[in-house]
Amino acid sequence: MAKEITWTRNAAGRMVPSAINGKPVIPYQGVGKYAPTGHKHGPPIPSCRDYPPDGDKRVASLKEALVKAGLRDGMTLSTHHHFRNGDYLANMIFDIAHELGVKDLRWFPSASFPCHEHLIPYLEDGTIHHIEGSMNGPLGRFASEGKMKGTGVLRSHGGRYQAVQDGEVHIDIAVIGAACADPFGNANGLYGPSATGLLGFALADSQYADKVIVVTDNMVPFPCVPWQIQGNYVDYTVEVDKLGDPEKIISGTTRITRSPDRLYLAELTARFCEVTGIIHEGFSFQTGAGGTSLAVGEYFREIMKEKGIKARFARGGSNKYLVSMLEEGLVEYILDGQTFDLEGVRSMAENPNHVWTSPFTSYNYHGKGNFAGMVDVVILGATEVDVQFNANVVTHSDGYLLHGIGGWQNCLFSKTVILPIPLFRDRIPVVVDEVTTLCGPGELIDVIVTERGIAINPRRKDLIEKVKGSDLPVKSIEQLKEEAEKICGKPRKAAFTDKVIAAIKWVDGTVIDVVRQVRKDEG
Repeated sequence: MAKEITWTRNAAGRMVPSAINGKPVIPYQGVGKYAPTGHKHGPPIPSCRDYPPDGDKRVASLKEALVKAGLRDGMTLSTHHHFRNGDYLANMIFDIAHELGVKDLRWFPSASFPCHEHLIPYLEDGTIHHIEGSMNGPLGRFASEGKMKGTGVLRSHGGRYQAVQDGEVHIDIAVIGAACADPFGNANGLYGPSATGLLGFALADSQYADKVIVVTDNMVPFPCVPWQIQGNYVDYTVEVDKLGDPEKIISGTTRITRSPDRLYLAELTARFCEVTGIIHEGFSFQTGAGGTSLAVGEYFREIMKEKGIKARFARGGSNKYLVSMLEEGLVEYILDGQTFDLEGVRSMAENPNHVWTSPFTSYNYHGKGNFAGMVDVVILGATEVDVQFNANVVTHSDGYLLHGIGGWQNCLFSKTVILPIPLFRDRIPVVVDEVTTLCGPGELIDVIVTERGIAINPRRKDLIEKVKGSDLPVKSIEQLKEEAEKICGKPRKAAFTDKVIAAIKWVDGTVIDVVRQVRKDEG
C-alpha cells in the first residue's frame, strides 16, 4: 500500500511533497547546504566476450536494437536534444514502443521541443507514463492541464547529469542520435546531413545507461574521428535514412533582435558591464542564443574593440557571432556546450580553440568543481522576477509550463548574473511580488535590466558602489514593480488545483518548487 504523501515547507518557503512518482523527495535546503553521500552509480560490468570481435555492432533496424536491448514495460528511455526542433529520433523510438505494446515508459530527454507533440497520443494511451525533462510548448500545456499519468520532473542540464551520476535516475536504454558514427559506436555530431556540432548532452547517457544504442544517418568506416561518444560504451549501432530535419536542427534561431526595446536592453546591459569594470582584459562571459543575448554579445564586441580588450574565454552555445569573435582574436577560447548554427559546427570541427564541453565539466554540481563559477558575467532570461530577485524560467504568469530550465540554474553560480528582461510582456508585468514558480533563488541573481531601469541586488554592494555617479538609470526592484503595475495594473495570480504536475529540481537534486495543474475555469 502506497504511503500517504506529506508536505514540507522547504528552505525557500515553498511547499513540496514527500514523494514524486513513488520516490522520496529531499526538500531544497538552501544554496550549498545539501551535502550528498554515498558513491556514484555504476552500470553493469560488460565483457568483450559478448560483443562482435570485429567491432561491428550494427543491427538492421532501430526496432531490432530496442528489442535486443530488452525494451519492456516500465523502463526508462533517454534521448538528447542536439537535434532540437528537427528531431525525428525520439518520435521513432516511441512509435516502435507503441507498436510493440510496451507501456508505462519514463522518457528522460535532455530537452523536448514542439516537434515532440507527436508523442501526446502515447502519453494518453499509457505508452509513456511521464516525462523527466523539459516540456516545451505542447507537451508542457498537456502536462499543465493534468493529463499526464505521472508527475514530470524538470532539471537543469547539470542537474540531469547529477541525477544519472548519483543513481537518482537509472537509464535502462539510452538512444543517442549522431550525425556521424562508425559500426563500433564511436560517434560525433560534426559531419553529415544531421550535423549538430556537439553530443555533450548524451555523455551521461553513454556512460551510465544499462544499454546504449547509437543511431546515425551517416555511417562511416571505423574509426569515426574525432569521437565525442566512445564506442566502448555502445551496445548496438543502427543506420537510418534520416535523423531529423536539417532546417530545424540548425536553423535561423541565432539572429540578433531587431526590436528597438530589446536592443536598448542589450545596450544597457553592456554599458552596465563596461561601467562596473566587468569587461576587462582577460574577462570571461556567457550570453545565450536568444535575440537579446546575441545583441549583448555584439555590444560587448564594440566595447572590446574600442578598448583593445580580449576575453580569455566565452562559454557557449556557439553561434556565428561568437565564432567571428574567436576568429577576430577578441576571444581566446570558446568552451562550447551546444552548437546553434552551421558556423558553430564548422568552427568546432576546424578550430582547436573551439573546445567541446559537457554538462559534467560545465555544470555538474556533484563534481569536484565546475566551470560556472569561473565565468565573470552571464546574461540570462526569465519569464518572471520578484522583489526578492527570485526568478522563474519554466512557467508564465498564467501558470502554464511552457519552457525547460536548460543550463539556466547552473549559470547562476557565475560571478555576476544579469537578467535583461522587459518590464512587461503582453501588458502583463514581468517584475512581480512573488514568482509563480521558483527556479532560482534571489541570492544568486545580481542585476535586473529593464527598459525602464536597472535594479541591483542589495547584496551586491560592490556593484552599487561602482555605478555611483554614472548616467545608468539605477532603481530599486520595488520601483520597477510599481512602474509595471502603473502601466499594466496589478497582475492576477494564476489559479491551480491541488494536483502536482511537475517538480522543479535544484542543481543538487533537492526539490525547490512544484508546478500544479492549471485551473482552467479560472482562466
